Amino acid sequence: MSKGTVVLAYSGGLDTSCILVWLKEQGYDVIAFLANIGQDEDFKAAREKAERLGAKKVFIEDLRAEFVEDFIWPAVQANAVYEDRYLLGTALARPCIARQMVKIARKEAAHFVSHGATGKGNDQIRFELSCYALYPEVQVIAPWRIPEFYNRFRGRTDLMEFAQKHGIPVPVTPKAPWSMDANLMHISYESGVLENPKSHAPADLYMMTKNPEDSPNTPDVLEIEFKNGVPVKVTNVKESTSKALPLDVFSYLNEIGGKHGIGRIDIVENRFIGMKSRGIYETPGGTILLKAHLDIETFTMDKEVRRIKQGLGIKFSEFVYNGFWYSPECDFVRNCIIKSQENVEGKVQLSVFKGQVYILGRESPKSLYNEELVSMDVQGDYDPCDASGFIRINAVRLREHHRLQGFSSTKN
Repeated sequence: MSKGTVVLAYSGGLDTSCILVWLKEQGYDVIAFLANIGQDEDFKAAREKAERLGAKKVFIEDLRAEFVEDFIWPAVQANAVYEDRYLLGTALARPCIARQMVKIARKEAAHFVSHGATGKGNDQIRFELSCYALYPEVQVIAPWRIPEFYNRFRGRTDLMEFAQKHGIPVPVTPKAPWSMDANLMHISYESGVLENPKSHAPADLYMMTKNPEDSPNTPDVLEIEFKNGVPVKVTNVKESTSKALPLDVFSYLNEIGGKHGIGRIDIVENRFIGMKSRGIYETPGGTILLKAHLDIETFTMDKEVRRIKQGLGIKFSEFVYNGFWYSPECDFVRNCIIKSQENVEGKVQLSVFKGQVYILGRESPKSLYNEELVSMDVQGDYDPCDASGFIRINAVRLREHHRLQGFSSTKN
């Protein structure tokens, strides 16, 4: 008798293939769910493999467009960067995948969901917090946190033996000596030979970007148009070609950024669970958009609003990284950020060349830049004499502070 139906977040790889068979051994009916979020995957082969391994149903869902519009675009509006460097490619993908997984679970009356995330990482938290938020009654089966599972499969060798015993196809060529996670926004690399933070990344590791040294000797000049803080069009100025659909815009920026070696970082970061980890990331399109959005935002947004919004962007980044996309606090901050973007509109021209993004110029119908007011050659609507009082008022505090300091030092 079946214990019930479980929706498994399935990748087609060794781990989740073994988990699929193991769940069946435990008495569950398994529905395999594979999300297309832009990774390089043979989806037809993955479907056939899951069916052959005994999945009751297989869902392969193309989530690329909604990943861009519902998750990447809010991150662009927020200038979302975790710990000053990481653009959150994996963290943004998890709530997108979980949302669709919950839809399938509800539709199929499945009371269980399962995933292949490890017990040490962030992804288990991101998946499960999202699932519990969207489907409060659901029960999560996390094999890598179940002693009967992780004591049975202590490493890749045990998984390979299980796979051979149960007729699970295994890779013919050795797996790369590191763990990868790929989607439309980025590729991340960690574990294996990368666990020594002093070790340099192997030259053949990067798959999304060219080595800047080997990139073209001629830059691409792009014009990115924004509306409400979101890119609505990208134009290659030299080629006079444009993209306007969100998925096309982001894919094209990935292509151009990848060609020029944009968006590589090698960092040690703080996982939510409390340990530090070394990660290598390449995020070409996201890096271009961050630079362009920062530029048009500063051009069109009030100084004090932007100061507050910067803090909200940091909070948003932490919420996303820690798995709280569907929390009330993240929803609140996200809506505040959306409000801040109402006048973030205009075009930014930039050059992409040898691993760098160079801003060339910008224009906006909602610009707060007053050329006459700021000019050194035109007086404009400004009386320089006013600056004297402004400076004296600001000096009151400094004078008093240093008067006290001077008094104290004399006293000592």
